[in-house]
Amino acid sequence: MPINNCIIEDGVVFTHPDLVNTYGCRIGAGTRVGPFVEIQKGSDIGARCKISSHSFICEGVTIEDEVFVGHGVMFTNGLLPQATNERGALQTDEDWECTPTLVQRGASIGSNATIICGVTIGAKALVGAGAVVTRDVPDFAIVAGNPARVMGDVRNRPAASHPNRLRRAAPLQQVSVA
Repeated sequence: MPINNCIIEDGVVFTHPDLVNTYGCRIGAGTRVGPFVEIQKGSDIGARCKISSHSFICEGVTIEDEVFVGHGVMFTNGLLPQATNERGALQTDEDWECTPTLVQRGASIGSNATIICGVTIGAKALVGAGAVVTRDVPDFAIVAGNPARVMGDVRNRPAASHPNRLRRAAPLQQVSVA
């Protein structure tokens, strides 16, 4: 199991422990981590989070409690990434500055979203699938698009409806094959 030098609190579940790569991070109690996830050194995951498959959480990312991270979510941690330093040698930790990112309690990030470093995603905010977050997201905001823009407020959803019921699927049509 490639879980090295991490603080793993009680009740953390790795659904496929041989298929994750975590090192030098902290993962809070009761969090579930899916397969093909990488969580790098210096990142901090809160309690009761769900980190879905194929997500990348890099150094400098702090995720507070009860956050949902969908499949294939990518975080960044450098504003000016380069392979080499001024001398032409491959960069080391001393050659760049890590820019921190914060995801506050209860936020949800949809599949395939990209979170550019230096932003704060507010409490209970919802980031739509495929969004590219380049600016701070207010508490309770629904954001979507590239770049992500505020589209609504999660508190305005009808209380008695489940989000999946808001989708209206077109009826299937019979297709004859000759």
